[in-house]
Amino acid sequence: MPCFTGTHLPLIQAPMAGVQDWRLAAAVSEAGGLGSLPAGMLSAAQLEEQLGALAQATRRPWGVNFFCHSAPDNDPQGEARWASALGPLYQTYDVNPADIPTGPSRKPFDADAASLIEQFRPAVVSFHYGLPAEGLLEQVKACGAQVISSATTVEEALWLQHHGADAIIAQGLEAGGHRGHFLSDDLTRQQGTLALVPQVREAVTVPVIAAGGIATPQGVSAAFSLGADAVQVGTAYLLCPEATTKPVHRAWLQSDRARHTALTTAFSGRPARGMVNRLMEELGHFPPQAPAFPLAGNAIGPLRAATEAAGSGDCSPLWAGQSASLCREESAAVITRWLANGCPT
Repeated sequence: MPCFTGTHLPLIQAPMAGVQDWRLAAAVSEAGGLGSLPAGMLSAAQLEEQLGALAQATRRPWGVNFFCHSAPDNDPQGEARWASALGPLYQTYDVNPADIPTGPSRKPFDADAASLIEQFRPAVVSFHYGLPAEGLLEQVKACGAQVISSATTVEEALWLQHHGADAIIAQGLEAGGHRGHFLSDDLTRQQGTLALVPQVREAVTVPVIAAGGIATPQGVSAAFSLGADAVQVGTAYLLCPEATTKPVHRAWLQSDRARHTALTTAFSGRPARGMVNRLMEELGHFPPQAPAFPLAGNAIGPLRAATEAAGSGDCSPLWAGQSASLCREESAAVITRWLANGCPT
């Protein structure tokens, strides 16, 4: 039975900024799921190029994802304190603090992005950290796109439904990458997928998409038994050849270290789940010196580049969910068809 997204399968590939481009999205869409393109780290020119390539690669439905965070004010003093906290690691890996870039590395959905949505008309537009301003949201809806967004609590799900979301991603605490919370920073209010999905299903009338820790057909089946209308899967695709996952990241996913993931603000300034490495252990998972999202990432960039060049993942954001050790090194099409074995018939 076709999914509400217009796809053959009720499977959505989670947008994963930094480890994919249009190729992974196209491969998943061609296999019958909904491929997703992450746009939060792309300039308008880069996004136009990526959307053009994706539109050429598949005639099947696909989606594009944006952030809706509030851009922070410049914080030179805060960034200087953060660079100072990273000083010992800079010395260890011979990193020059002068190489630290300035300005935000991620930007929220804006008028330029809305114009590109009008041009390319994706089947789905998804958001992280709430929804854009009313006028921008109306532009997206006028293009015929289904609008979906992440909720980490029942309160956020109700807010999204009230403000115009056509479907809601119930993002459990197991999910890799950035938490989608936007009403409260209190992580104790957030729940695992097993608890969150049925509560969101009971609270809202729009379709519910389960996300977090789903990486096998059995996990997919369990999500539907909880009341989900579709599932969103990210980590399971990290070892696909169509993903742009770095060699260091791939090696960690294929090692025992994939069993230990944790939330941290060290790499961006917002809580995100990744494999635990040296930087997280030495600075703490929630270092108080880290400036607001996304400014914390500036000082991490040159440190990450230096360590990855040496074949080390000690200082990289190795995003992955709690099912990371279940990753398989297969094509995106094979992974999609395998996961579909857990979908209702």
